[in-house]
Amino acid sequence: MSEKRVDKSKEGKHPIRSFLSFLLMLAAVLLVVLLAAYRDGTGFDILRRYLHYGRAEQAGGETVYHYDASSKNRFALLGESLVVLSDASLSLYNSSGAEVWSTPVTMTAPALVSGGGRAAAYDVGGTALYVVDQTGLRLALTAGEEEPYIAATLNKNGTLAVTAQKKGYKGSVKVYDQALGPDPSFEFNSSRRFVLDGYVLGDDLAAVTLGQENGVFVSSIGFYDLSKDAKEPAASYNISGGLAVAVGEQEGRLVTVSDTALTFAGAGGEITGTYSYNGSYLREYDLGGTGFTALLLNRYRSGSVGRLVTVDKDGGELGSLDVREEVQGISASGRYLAVLYSDRLAVYNQDLQPYATLQGTGDARGVLMRPDGSALLLSAGSASLFLP
Repeated sequence: MSEKRVDKSKEGKHPIRSFLSFLLMLAAVLLVVLLAAYRDGTGFDILRRYLHYGRAEQAGGETVYHYDASSKNRFALLGESLVVLSDASLSLYNSSGAEVWSTPVTMTAPALVSGGGRAAAYDVGGTALYVVDQTGLRLALTAGEEEPYIAATLNKNGTLAVTAQKKGYKGSVKVYDQALGPDPSFEFNSSRRFVLDGYVLGDDLAAVTLGQENGVFVSSIGFYDLSKDAKEPAASYNISGGLAVAVGEQEGRLVTVSDTALTFAGAGGEITGTYSYNGSYLREYDLGGTGFTALLLNRYRSGSVGRLVTVDKDGGELGSLDVREEVQGISASGRYLAVLYSDRLAVYNQDLQPYATLQGTGDARGVLMRPDGSALLLSAGSASLFLP
């Protein structure tokens, strides 16, 4: 009797052995996650990236977005969607890189802000403003020629505050609630002081105004109750020794960025902390981090000698890093800060401890940090994804 031969090449993998291999791989991934989470709290971001992208790391990244090149391009992230604004168009791209909405615009000084899953695009000194989310256009506004837009902000809930010139006044701030109806839910008009900006903190509008005291320009913050037709602020405070350039929020505190210091305050108008630049010059800032504000401070008015600093909600310094090379851009999100140098991308945690580095960033000229620890490298006509 001849022996029956079995062609082992046609045998399938043993189901138990395959299952054990899967368990071993899963255990290894979980071990890495737990170790990282114990060390600096980033382990869950590693797991999130692994489950979402199917791999734990990627050295170089892949191009995921293509857009028209323009020196005036402005960028914002809405989850995994990318908003691109230029002086000629406003476009929204989904996570696959496909354009899902676009409209032509005419803007001289395009500006783009984001918050609460929305982005507001407007022309500084112009009359056009648009609000988009991941599905497309949510609101379009047109100002009168004599009442152009000055600034716009979106808070963490997506409430919009629009600052503009106002005929017969020294400026105004209109608030559009989360429903984003065509009419404002609240309007503040200033007859005594120039209005620079506005931000909705909780149930109050924080209006940033500029006036003079003893011959010196002083920025002031006034809190106006949105539930009332308030003519006078319920609380206020001054930003001493500096001109306010931006306003935002950190863990329920109002953050005001001036040219000389950060100021933190509660809705009651009480100042809870300050951070002085100590004579350094503010070059860049980002309020997008969770629980921290990122600053790039220069020692001189020009040049590349300075410091990276992260500051907590009480004005305390979390981390500081000396910089002696050109920085092309910074971006904060979640617990991370991305810094694009001329030859590499560096990702730090909120204490400015190194997290990941990408050498050789090609023609990238900007960066957008994402809360899961990944980052978008922005080139003239495309953006590529970096996975630490």
